Amino acid sequence: MTADPRAALDRLVAALEAHFGAISTRQSDDDPRVDDAYDVLADAFEVYDDALATAYGEVTPFVLEEEEDDDDDFDEVDD
Repeated sequence: MTADPRAALDRLVAALEAHFGAISTRQSDDDPRVDDAYDVLADAFEVYDDALATAYGEVTPFVLEEEEDDDDDFDEVDD
């Protein structure tokens, strides 16, 4: 299902606000609220970008980095 670009933008703005709120009230370096807000923000951004592409053939100038798999560190063998 393709999201409405306006609704996706509203969701993205709300996710940005929630992310800022989580960071500005962080309780510790590993506060799970910050990680959760990050994930919601990343998802909202992708939905918005996809909605723009589908509706208008345009995208934002931003690219999310791919998360590296922690298991990759163990794939290399030391000689």
